[in-house]
Amino acid sequence: MKVLETDIPGVLEIHPQVFGDRRGFFVETFQAERYRSHGCRTDYVQDNLSLSAPGILRGLHLQHPRGQAKLVWVLQGKVLDVAVDVRVGSPTFGRHVSQVLDWERKNQLFLAEGFAHGFCVLGDEPALFAYKCTELYSPADEITVLWNDPALGIDWPIDDPKLSDKDRAGTPLHDIDPARLPRWEG
Repeated sequence: MKVLETDIPGVLEIHPQVFGDRRGFFVETFQAERYRSHGCRTDYVQDNLSLSAPGILRGLHLQHPRGQAKLVWVLQGKVLDVAVDVRVGSPTFGRHVSQVLDWERKNQLFLAEGFAHGFCVLGDEPALFAYKCTELYSPADEITVLWNDPALGIDWPIDDPKLSDKDRAGTPLHDIDPARLPRWEG
């Protein structure tokens, strides 16, 4: 397993070891001891799977106070995955990391608590997106940051994404009451 740090502490790109031959491949998508040794939380309580058609954009979502650390990857297709630091007081507040995740490379992204998360489907194939979460989904604690907030500077590679009503009505980060956002623990 190869783990790469990103520009923002709390977000890691992970490349699990893939064993392949003429029959196909085998990959361990998660192993608690190994992931924990690289600084990933491993107390997952919920696994999610979503299928998204080409042109779909989901996000940017987070929960607070019942925050979720996430381990995400793609089982089919390709996405641009984005994590935005929304931890009040963080030196990287408002900055984002974006990474292409695809089933061919089998790479993953780990996001600590305190990041808004979203992705958009790349190419003409639907994306089957998997993620592990350290906290149960809590609609009462959910916050949706506006996907195209100009202050975030995210270069989404699609011009007219298909959005849910919730994502279309997201709030620009600087318009969210800081008391609703997670705090940076330093």
